[in-house]
Amino acid sequence: MRILVIEDEKKVAGFIKKGMEEETYAVDVAVDGEEGLAMAEVNQYDLIILDLMLPKIDGLEVLTRCREKKINTPILLLTAKDSVEDKVTGLNKGADDYLTKPFAFSELLARSRSLLRRGQGEAKTVLKLADLSLDMVSHKVNRNGEEVELTGKEYSLLEYFMRNQSKVLTRTMIAEHVWDYNFDTFTNVIDVYINHLRKKIDKDHPKKLLHTLRGVGYVLKE
Repeated sequence: MRILVIEDEKKVAGFIKKGMEEETYAVDVAVDGEEGLAMAEVNQYDLIILDLMLPKIDGLEVLTRCREKKINTPILLLTAKDSVEDKVTGLNKGADDYLTKPFAFSELLARSRSLLRRGQGEAKTVLKLADLSLDMVSHKVNRNGEEVELTGKEYSLLEYFMRNQSKVLTRTMIAEHVWDYNFDTFTNVIDVYINHLRKKIDKDHPKKLLHTLRGVGYVLKE
């Protein structure tokens, strides 16, 4: 899952980015409203974490323009303002949730997970395909009752496949959701990670789940 953080306070942005990356999310950071809006327009994100007090274009204007441009990505507002009026204004302009600074990272993570599940139309926290299961809270993966040890990036890749079972995913789609803004699309990194993941979830199992469609992409299905 790929997240855009629009926050001009470097310490706060760094804190969120580090924490979210430790939870296996790919994270891009914009330091002002103008940059954030531009990134939201050209990239596909699963969640936007948006501060209200931003230089160049404030957060409410970014929110308004995103919704006007039919960018329906869930948006979580961050602000030092805690009045009811401020919250109501943000929600009325299209925000999905609201968190007041200072905040505990655990609460930000819980609210983010809730919005990500809502954005995917999912209320469940465990994804399953055949005898493969992935717990999005504990980050544990099991195949035929045995735990599969994955790196953070392998987990992110598998979660994206599990959320899109039976759908053909191109390398571009995978790069947009699993890697961040600085990813070099001309490398073979995606293919390398696909091979690592395939060995871990399909090796020694007669039923293969991760398939390659040559010249097209990859698909996870029975």
